[in-house]
Parts: sequence; structure tokens; C-alpha cells
Amino acid sequence: MQPNLRSQLISASLRQITLCVIRNLFQHSNICPSKIFLWDGELCALQFDVCNCTSGYLSARMAAVFTCCLGCCGDGGPGHAPLKEMPTVHLDTHHMGTDVVIVKSGRRICGTGACLANAPLHQNKSYFEFKIQSTGIWGIGVATQKVNLNQVPLGRDSHSLVLRHDGSIYHNNEEKNRLPANSLPQEGDIVGLTYDHVELNMYLNGKNMHCPASGIRGTVFPVVYVDDSAIIDCQFSDFYHTPPEGFEKILFEQQIF
Repeated sequence: MQPNLRSQLISASLRQITLCVIRNLFQHSNICPSKIFLWDGELCALQFDVCNCTSGYLSARMAAVFTCCLGCCGDGGPGHAPLKEMPTVHLDTHHMGTDVVIVKSGRRICGTGACLANAPLHQNKSYFEFKIQSTGIWGIGVATQKVNLNQVPLGRDSHSLVLRHDGSIYHNNEEKNRLPANSLPQEGDIVGLTYDHVELNMYLNGKNMHCPASGIRGTVFPVVYVDDSAIIDCQFSDFYHTPPEGFEKILFEQQIF
């Protein structure tokens, strides 16, 4: 028998055997597997038809089959393209001050100086959080890539808009607003920020501080600076508090479009 013909017969037999096994799994369901697709002898896809079989529902057996199919498609074996992981937002070690230390997989900043996040705020409404792990001199907000990351506190020029540790909000060396005197962030507090390309708003432990600030222009990134033993953790997903309505975590441009 010719090799090509033998391979075709083996492939056809595999399809028939596998399809029979899978149909047996779905014998109590109204969804019937009708076609099976193999790649290099591996199950890679199934086609289902709705039929008038005994009424039923997608049972745990069906879920198991789908799991098997997904595993075969994404196992990274020969001939399979690996799934591309989505990028994550974190502090960018390529855009930080010379005396800054970034740890915890880009989520914690200490030392002296400032650092930008690795994702610009392209979307209409962004939300992100900071946790005060240790008090000192610190600031959080948004900034362009033109900001001087070695000069703290930020807010001295037009390239940054930040909430400082004393409750003042500065942009272009001008105080734009201030937190209430009884609402200054303390160690362990969570400060949430929203940005909609017009205003920067602050939330202390989930509560709106009602002190908007604006004025910065251009493409901005989340920014944080520390000095005098301050330690700040950044939370760009899995938030401590639910974002305000309409706001969501920072998305990369390719995720938006």
C-alpha cells in the first residue's frame, strides 16, 4: 500500500473512532458532534449541530470535552501557534529616577525619585490605586514622559499633576486643590485616582474626596514618587475598591481597539 494512502486511511479511522467516542459522551444532550478536525493526529476542533435528540443540557461531560479541545489547541506543540499573553500594566523601569528602586514585579516603589507606569492613559476613563505602605514624602498622579523623574516633589512644571503627601494637588507649581484636613492619607490607606482627560479625581479608601484638579495636556501616564523612606504600592488591576461608574482599569491601546 502506498504511504500516502495508508496515512489517509489512518487519519480517517482516527476521525471515525474519536467521533464515535465523543458522540457517546453527548448521548443525553440535544447537541450532536457532526465533524471532527485533526492536526498531526491531534484533536483540534469540533463542529456541533443541534438535533432533536433526547432533551438535555450541557453536562459536565461536555465541559470536559471542551477543556480537552482547548488543551489540544493551545499546548504549544509542533504546528501550533502559542497564545500571546496580554501585556500587564506596571511601573516602568525604563522611565524612573536614578535612585528609585522598583520591586514586587513592578508594583512597589521605594528609594528616592519618581517612576511612570508602562501604559499611557488612552481610554476615556481610567482608574488605578495606590496603597501607602510606609509614610514619608510621596506623590501620585499623572505625568507626561517629559517630566523630570529625579526632581521631587513633582507638580513643579506643566508635565505633572499630582497629589502630594500633605494633601495638596499641584500642577505647574500651582496648588490646584487640596484634600480636606481630616482626610489626609495615612499608612495602610488606599488612594484611588480617576482620569478622564479633563479632571483628575481622588478617592480615599473608596470615598470620593470631591477635589478635582485639571490643567495637564498631552499623553499622560500614571506616576508616583517617593522620598524620606516612603513606600508605595501600585494597583493597576484587582482593585481594593470598586471603580466609580464608567471607569475601568488601564487598557493598552491594542486592547481598546
